Amino acid sequence: MIIPSELLYSLQHIWVKIVKENVAYVGITDYAQEQLGDIIYVDVESIGTTLKINEIFGSLEAIKTVTDLYMPLDGKVLDVNSELLSDPSLINTDSYGKGWIIKIKLVNILTNHLINAEKYKELVS
Repeated sequence: MIIPSELLYSLQHIWVKIVKENVAYVGITDYAQEQLGDIIYVDVESIGTTLKINEIFGSLEAIKTVTDLYMPLDGKVLDVNSELLSDPSLINTDSYGKGWIIKIKLVNILTNHLINAEKYKELVS
């Protein structure tokens, strides 16, 4: 299981990569994609919407289940990874790279509720 040390993690198995002071990429962890299995559909209709922590920003459909995706930080959804529309399996093959799901503009940069890689590893071990 891959857990990059430079990312932050939510208890809902969402990763956050802050790339600028107020911009971040968001996706699901390697652990989450393993638990879901083959992802066949990504549904994110929240572009342009400002959401609070733990509000639903979309969902993933795997062969046997559908799961909601929860915002890890307060932010406005700026973009959705359009490559996932034609190839949702990118989440399975490269969850921390080409499999990112949304790009957000942070409304509140407080990250104290997120955990680092070491604590996330303890959570999923």
